Amino acid sequence: MPSLTRLLVLAAILAAIALFFALDLDRHLSFEALVAGRDRIAARVDEQPLTAVVIYAAVYVTVTALSLPGAAILTLAGGALFGLATGVIVVSFASTAGATLAFLASRFLFRDAVRRRFGARLAPIEDGIRRDGAFYLLALRLVPAFPFFLVNLLMGLTPIRTATYWWVSQLGMLPATIAFVWAGTELSRLSSPADVLSPGLIGALLVLGLLPLVLRAVLRAAERRRAWRGHRRPRRFDYDLAVIGAGAAGLVSAYIGATARARVALIERERMGGDCLNTGCVPSKALIRAARLVHEARHADRLGLEPMAPTVDFGRVMQRVREAIAAIEPHDSVERYRGLGVDCIAGNARLVSPWEVEVDRRRISARSIIVATGARPAMPELPGLAEVAPLTSESLWDLGQLPGRLVVLGGGPIGCELAQAFARLGSRVTVVELGPRLLPREDPEVSDALAAVFAREDIDVRQTHRAVRVERGGADGAGTLVATGPDGEVRLDFDRLLVAVGRRARVEGFGLEALGVRLTPRGTVEADALMRTRVPNIAVCGDVAGPFQFTHVAAHQAWYAVVNQLIAPFWSFRVDHSVIPWVSFTDPAVARVGLSETEARERGIAVEVTRYGLDDLDRAIVDGSAEGFVKVLTEPGRDRVLGVTIVHAEAGELVAPWVMAMRHGIGLNRMLGTIHAYPTLMEANKYVAGAWKRAHAPERVLALAARYFRWRRG
Repeated sequence: MPSLTRLLVLAAILAAIALFFALDLDRHLSFEALVAGRDRIAARVDEQPLTAVVIYAAVYVTVTALSLPGAAILTLAGGALFGLATGVIVVSFASTAGATLAFLASRFLFRDAVRRRFGARLAPIEDGIRRDGAFYLLALRLVPAFPFFLVNLLMGLTPIRTATYWWVSQLGMLPATIAFVWAGTELSRLSSPADVLSPGLIGALLVLGLLPLVLRAVLRAAERRRAWRGHRRPRRFDYDLAVIGAGAAGLVSAYIGATARARVALIERERMGGDCLNTGCVPSKALIRAARLVHEARHADRLGLEPMAPTVDFGRVMQRVREAIAAIEPHDSVERYRGLGVDCIAGNARLVSPWEVEVDRRRISARSIIVATGARPAMPELPGLAEVAPLTSESLWDLGQLPGRLVVLGGGPIGCELAQAFARLGSRVTVVELGPRLLPREDPEVSDALAAVFAREDIDVRQTHRAVRVERGGADGAGTLVATGPDGEVRLDFDRLLVAVGRRARVEGFGLEALGVRLTPRGTVEADALMRTRVPNIAVCGDVAGPFQFTHVAAHQAWYAVVNQLIAPFWSFRVDHSVIPWVSFTDPAVARVGLSETEARERGIAVEVTRYGLDDLDRAIVDGSAEGFVKVLTEPGRDRVLGVTIVHAEAGELVAPWVMAMRHGIGLNRMLGTIHAYPTLMEANKYVAGAWKRAHAPERVLALAARYFRWRRG
C-alpha cells in the first residue's frame, strides 16, 4: 500500500542519514580533511581517473539527495582533483541529479499530506508555480546564499514538472558551480570555504539571481508590444475607462471608475441592469416568493390553520414580477449613472483597436477598456428543439399563461429553482437531468434532500436521462421530449419546454478575436490574476470571465479589474476567489461557501465533518421549518473552517457569518464564544460549533474533573 511504501522510504532515508553521522563520515567532508588529503587522493585519481570520477559522482549524488552537509566541500574537491573543465561537468550533472532525487523524494513523501492539510491555502502558490515556476526556481538557484537543499525539498511540494526542475536547476546552479570548482583548482590559496564567497562574487550572483525576474518582466513587456503591434495608440483619449456591458460587472466597474473621478463611458446595447435585473436574479426571486406563498397557504395546517386553496392568477403574478423589476430599476438606470458622471452610450460596441471602441459607427477612445458582456443561456444541439420555441431563463418572463405541463431540461440551480416555482403555481413539472442527481456541484446528501422535497411536491425528476430529440406538438410551444434513461426510451409530453443547461459567455461580435484576445476551454475570456486579457489595457470581469457566474462575484471582480487598470503600472491587486458563497434558491435553499465534502475527497484534502440538524433548533421548530442541516468542514483537530453547506429555507441568510469567518480566519471556538440572540435561526451556527467542541472535549481532563468532584462531595 502507498502509505506503507512511504514509511519504508522515509525510514530508509532517515537510517542512511543517522548512519552518516553515527560513523562520523561528515569529518571527511570538511575543508581541513580536503586540504590534508588532497595529494593522496589526487594520486589515486591519476591511477584510475574513470573510476575516481564515477565514485566521486556517486558520493556527490548521495550527499545532495540526502540533503547532507558537505556539498560545498565536494564542489571544491571537484576542482582540486579533476581540474576546471572536468570538474564543472561532473559537479554540474551530479549536483542536478542529487537535487532532483531530493526533489522527487520530497514530492513522494510529503506532497499529498501537505496538500490535504493546506490545500486551499496552497492554491494561489500552486497557480503561481504553474505559471512562473521556472523563473522563480532559476532566481533561487542563481543565488547560493539560499540553501539549495531547502529549494529541493520545498519545490517537491509544488506542481512544477520534473523535467522543468531538472533543466532549470542545471542552468541555475552552473555559475556558482564554476566559481567553486575554479576555487578548488586554487585550493592552496584558500583558508576556508568562506573565502570563495567574496562580497564581489556574492553581489555578482545576486545580480544573476535578479536576471530571471528581469527577463520575465522583459518577456511580458514584449508580449504587450506584440499585443499592440499593428495598432496606433491615440495621442489623447476621450475617456480613462470604457466599459462594455451594463450588467452587474459593468455597472460596478463604471461606479468605481466614476467614484475615483475618472472619465468613464458605459456602453450597453439592450437594457441597463443586464441579466440580473431584467431576466435573472430579480424576476426569478419575485416569482419564487409568490410560489412559496402559494405553497405555504396550501400547507397552513402545519401551523394549526385550515389549509387554503389559493387561486393563482398567473398574469397578476407576472405583473408583480415586472413591478419588482421596475422598483429596483432606478438603482441601475441611465439617470443615476449620468448623475455619477458616467457617459452612458446606447448601441452595439465593437473593439477596433486596443484603445478604441466603435459604437454604431461612432468611434471613442479610452486608455483602458473593461469587457463585461455577461453570459447567455446555453442551448444544446438537440434535433427539433428550435421548432418548439423553447423557453430559457431569459425568455420565460414573456409568458402570458401558466403552462399546464412544463418539462425542464437541466437539474442545476436555475432548473431546480424554476421547476419548483412553476410546480407550486400549478404546472405539472418534469425535470430531466443528464447526471445522476440534482445540483451536481453539491454533496449527494444535499441532492437527495432536494429530490425528496421534489417528490413530495409531485415534481417528476428523471435523473440519468439523456435528451435525444424534440418532437413538435399541435399547439404553439407544445411537443414531446424523447429521452433515454436506465429503463430505455421515455416520451415526455409538454406544453412548454424550459432549457436550463447552463450559461455561456457572450464573446462573439465584440471584436475580441480580431485583437487576439484568447478564450479558455470553457469559452470564457482568458484573464490573469489582475483580470487583464492578453491585451493588458483590456480587462474583463463578470460572467464573461468566469469561473463563477454570480452577480456578487461579478461585482467582486469589477473592483480588481478597474482598480488595476486605473493605477497601473504603480500598483496592482490579484483577484481573490478563495471565499466565494453561492445560494440555490430552492425550498429548502442550499447555500455553500468553500469546500464541499465531495470536493475535499476528490482533491485529497483531509477534513473533519461536523453536522447539526435543524430539526433540533427551537426557532426552526416554532416556524415550522425544521428541515435541513448545517455542515461544517474543518481541518482535522483544528477549528479552522474550510467549507460550509447549509440546507434550509433561509440558508442564504445563515451562510453570511461563515463567509466572514472564512475570510477573516475566525474559527469555531470564537463562533461558539459569540452570543447569539434567542430564539433565532442564527443559533444554528453556534450549535454546530458546539457540536464540534463536544467532539473535541478533553476526555482525560474531564475524567480527572469527575474524580475531583466526587472527592469534594465526600
